[in-house]
Amino acid sequence: MASRYVVSVTVNGEPRTAQVPARMSLADCLREEWGLTGCHVGCEQGACGACTVLLDGRPVRSCLMLAVQASGAQVTTIEGLADGERLHPVQEAFWECHGLQCGFCTPGMVLTVVHLLEQVPAPTETQIRRALSGNLCMCTGYQNIVRAVGWAAARAAE
Repeated sequence: MASRYVVSVTVNGEPRTAQVPARMSLADCLREEWGLTGCHVGCEQGACGACTVLLDGRPVRSCLMLAVQASGAQVTTIEGLADGERLHPVQEAFWECHGLQCGFCTPGMVLTVVHLLEQVPAPTETQIRRALSGNLCMCTGYQNIVRAVGWAAARAAE
């Protein structure tokens, strides 16, 4: 029997603990141990960005990170952004600007944008495209996604 390790993290403001195999990814832990299925697993090689979560406020590819490496960290998933019935401003922007296609890439895109806007409140289109360059949209909805980021930045500046 493979060894299991205790992982304790704070996810979306709530403490969580699980006993996981040493090689379990953070993405699989979030999905399988804690039922947070908003973290999508696409390529499992860190290339598509669908599994992006915020780890201590910075975007990481949770398919590349072992759950045990996250122990003690603060993790934010897409489920942690909305405030009850009220969408996070970036989620609202994606809704308003039709930045959603099939939705598979959306959680990773949204979390990447949340981090971008925290770092650069009024990004240029080039900065937006550069920030999103690690997140792939197989539906190719990039125009509306970039427009959504600009919309969110403009709303935040009001």
